[in-house]
Amino acid sequence: FFFVTGCIDMRAAFASASPRSLAASALRRTAPLHTEARIKELGLTLPAAGTPKANYTIACWESPTRLYLSGHLPIKPDGSMATGTVGGEGGLSLEEAQEAAKWCGLGLLATIQDQLGGDLDRVEQVVKLFGIVASAPEFKQQHLVLNGCSDVMMAVLGGKRGYHARSAIGTNTLPLD
Repeated sequence: FFFVTGCIDMRAAFASASPRSLAASALRRTAPLHTEARIKELGLTLPAAGTPKANYTIACWESPTRLYLSGHLPIKPDGSMATGTVGGEGGLSLEEAQEAAKWCGLGLLATIQDQLGGDLDRVEQVVKLFGIVASAPEFKQQHLVLNGCSDVMMAVLGGKRGYHARSAIGTNTLPLD
C-alpha cells in the first residue's frame, strides 16, 4: 500500500573524522541532541530494522557520510503490514494512510539507527524522501499521505535535521500488497 525510500547525510564517526570536520560539526551542534531520548519523549517505539524482501540491500553507503535506504513498508507495531488502496469505494481514508506513512518513517529511522550502530545523533540531515502510494485513480492527495512520514522525521529529528526534499506519487499496485 505504501513505500518510502530515503537519502540521509551523517556526521562522520569521531574515530575517522578529521580535526577540521570535527570543528565544523562542533560549530553546527550547540547542544546535545539525544535523539533516542526524543523518540521516548514522543511516546514512539522504533520497530526492528528493515530487511530486504528480494535480491537487494536495505541500505547502501554512497560515502562515509551519505546513506541511501531502500523502500520501507508500513509495518505496524504488532508486526503486521498495512495493505490496501487509498481512496475510492472501500479504500483507506487519508488519515489511515497518513498513519501507515508514519510507520514507514519509523521503519526508516530504525534502519538508520541500525546502520549507525544505535546513534541517531549522527544524522546531519534527511536529504530526500520518496513515497509511492497505492491509490484509487480518483485519489489526488498522495502528497498529504506522505506528511505522515515527514511529520515523524520532523518530530524526531527536529527542524534542520528532519526537514527534507520530497516526492510523492500514486500507483495502482505495489509489491507485497
